Amino acid sequence: MADKTPGSYVMKKILLVFCLLIFSVKVFAQQFSQYNTGTLYDSFENPSQKAFIPDSSKKYSFNFLIPNFSGNFFFSGNAQATAKNRIFLNSYNNSTLTTNQGKYNHLNGDINVYFFMLKMFTSFDGDEEIGLSAQTRAEGKGLISDDAVAALNGSKSFNDFQNYKNIFNGNYYRQTYNQISLTYKEKLSEQFTFGLKISALLGIKYDKLNVTNSNAIYDRLLDTARIGLKGAYYSSYIPGKFVSRDYLPTFRNPGASISIGTSYRTEDGFILQGNIKDLGFIKWSSYSRIYNFDNSGVVKGLSTPKREDSIYNVATAIIHHNPTIGSFTTPIDGRAELSASKSFWLDGNNTIKYSPTLIASKELFYTGFVGALVNPFQYEKYVVTLTTTYDDLKAFNLGVQFMIKTPNFEFFIGSDKLTQTSGLLLDAMTKNPALINQNTSFTGASIFLGFSAKFGPVIEHPMNASVIPTGEKGFLGRLWGRLFKTYN
Repeated sequence: MADKTPGSYVMKKILLVFCLLIFSVKVFAQQFSQYNTGTLYDSFENPSQKAFIPDSSKKYSFNFLIPNFSGNFFFSGNAQATAKNRIFLNSYNNSTLTTNQGKYNHLNGDINVYFFMLKMFTSFDGDEEIGLSAQTRAEGKGLISDDAVAALNGSKSFNDFQNYKNIFNGNYYRQTYNQISLTYKEKLSEQFTFGLKISALLGIKYDKLNVTNSNAIYDRLLDTARIGLKGAYYSSYIPGKFVSRDYLPTFRNPGASISIGTSYRTEDGFILQGNIKDLGFIKWSSYSRIYNFDNSGVVKGLSTPKREDSIYNVATAIIHHNPTIGSFTTPIDGRAELSASKSFWLDGNNTIKYSPTLIASKELFYTGFVGALVNPFQYEKYVVTLTTTYDDLKAFNLGVQFMIKTPNFEFFIGSDKLTQTSGLLLDAMTKNPALINQNTSFTGASIFLGFSAKFGPVIEHPMNASVIPTGEKGFLGRLWGRLFKTYN
């Protein structure tokens, strides 16, 4: 049964208030612990990666419609304690905020869910694999000022009749879409492997808000504030009120993307990998709205429990002003990645393997950059992975993954923000004000989970096969052989 308590209703409102007052959502899809694991998930995210082991694996790999997903959340800045107080204690604590000083907060997040993943080994000569997948993704980015957060607690942080200028400036965007993909991987030589992922994108929802000028004047006697906002707001077309069925694929907002992956094994055993991931665009419906707003309104009842509703209603009225109807095109959050990896045996019996991977990841259309060191330790079918990352927001993360992997079965679970996830769960369970009121370097959470299994006949090497395959190298392999005079 849905929670219809007043507190739940207000919390839903406050999330919308945050968005409309530039409380930004940045989605930067990252899941580094899967690099070079050879899982089905890894092979779709990094298309030059193989999912099968000849003479051990069966021919088909499938997730059996069990979702494989990753999710990340990141929030830095002075407003951390205020946000956690509001969420966990249903109160405000603005003691860490600095108003009228141009201080901003970053909020990051990520959701990437594979509902369907199916891959098939098609030819031993060329080590070819083809796959089909369907996933839903969300992404975005932005900023919120300390002043915008403080404003949600009324006029307490502001002086009477002072004309505050540009305190609500900022921006955010968010978009969600379905992605249906075909992948192809081929080993072109003993050292070089190429992979390709071509996707049809089906947009679900897009919002973008950019406030370039703003002002506010507070009046405690009348318990009001006049706020003015100028900027632009983009909103994709939804026929009627947005409901759960709008997440189903439609051709209302079409798009396309491509991922290209390469892997190269050096003579001394290093694996060098390069990826261009999700380079693509979505064309949003011609019925979409673009609002170029420059308007003001009066917020009443700033000391009452309904102030959040009042702020929401006034901000909505200002932003939804001066609309034009038309299509627009947006990029999805593509990335360029480079990695280097090598495996080492840590014992004389070759039972414990360590395979560190160093990764650099850069957003193609935005400023985001992340460096990662992935440290998997494998004993028989069990793998424990420790991951450290550092990004352009100067955030350091420690992650852990546990995986069970055999040639025909794989399961993994983990978090790339272990310390922050644990801390946030502790805050939610204990509701300890001393912990909640701390402003750490950042607040965050992360979780990922996956499963797949293989079925069908075992992929047998021609020397061992009971049935001799007649396949030959694929088109790319034959072209590679002609260009470089190789005939492997």
